[in-house]
Amino acid sequence: MTSEQEERAKRLHEENINIDLLFQGPLSPTAIPDSVSERIRELCEPFRDDPMRYSSLPAKWIIQLSASGVIPEYKSEWYKSGITAGNRELHLSNTDDFITSMGEVQLQFDSHDWLIKALTAEDIRRAKREGRKAGIVTAQETEVLSKNLDLLDALHQFGLRVLQLTYNSQNQIGAGCAERSNGGLTNFGRAFIDRMNKLGIVVDTGHCGKATTLEACAVSSAPVIASHTGVEALYPHMRCKSDEEFKAIAATGGVIGIFAMPWFVYEDPDHTTLDHVLDHIDYVVRLVGVDHVGIGTDWPMSDLTWSLVYFKEHIAPKLGFAPGDGPSTETVVGLEQYGDFINFTRGLVARGYSDSDIAKIMGGNWLRVFEQVWG
Repeated sequence: MTSEQEERAKRLHEENINIDLLFQGPLSPTAIPDSVSERIRELCEPFRDDPMRYSSLPAKWIIQLSASGVIPEYKSEWYKSGITAGNRELHLSNTDDFITSMGEVQLQFDSHDWLIKALTAEDIRRAKREGRKAGIVTAQETEVLSKNLDLLDALHQFGLRVLQLTYNSQNQIGAGCAERSNGGLTNFGRAFIDRMNKLGIVVDTGHCGKATTLEACAVSSAPVIASHTGVEALYPHMRCKSDEEFKAIAATGGVIGIFAMPWFVYEDPDHTTLDHVLDHIDYVVRLVGVDHVGIGTDWPMSDLTWSLVYFKEHIAPKLGFAPGDGPSTETVVGLEQYGDFINFTRGLVARGYSDSDIAKIMGGNWLRVFEQVWG
């Protein structure tokens, strides 16, 4: 980049409302001090015989220690990134995760006076004006809800504003992207989307199978999104979507969030760069227009290196990921930490996008959908 481009990128990144809709941060393994990592390892060691719990505990300890001020990088990395809003994720796979994750999400808002729970689009705009950050409550699973639509009302009251219909596999709503059957929405799934539309919860198809995505777009009366995905035509991974799906999402007024997962956007996870990610953004812009593209990085994880290695070896295969298919410790070159988020703006500047188009991709398109769905 020229010095003029660099100054322009810095100005735009500071001025824009930047949103990462699948925000695992603000911390990443390399942003957490080694002493803290070892302390958390010791706290988790008694639970090593319970793989799922052992794998999930580090992220929980990171939240608790950040809330108590032990990890000041929680705030400094968020501010360094320039991200105005990022999601705070609920886990709805089972009752225990449901209850504990609600407590963990609320703890973050209660412990940090600079973090606002975004219930309306105006809350995000207010965070920008006040020099604060906004957390968007989201979830990627729905299993704990079973067929109780009334729980959706309670979750909305808590602050849930974006909900993914399926994860990788089949559930009560429809088929995920790892299902070979490619089944679409169930009858209950259609009623589920109708309730989401009435409440003002954004319909997310990030991990949905093709038929589920297309049918969700046909059924929903509000914009449909894919919070974090990639382009199947550039890299044929199960987590990427087809041109047909992109066109259907755009036709609802929705947005496609491009992820920064090194295993899902390029064939070599050890040499995946931000340019590869930007190639996916360029593709969707050319296909459906700049009004329908955003960012949902999904990586790096707010976790620890030793825990991520354990996750890949013991947990990922149970979630539908093939051996060697991630997630693990690799990161996209140029996005090793969330503090590097300005590199998206730099990359868009270098590729010749206008100021207004950069503002849309970096967060303006997400904000438009929120204004339509949340009010």
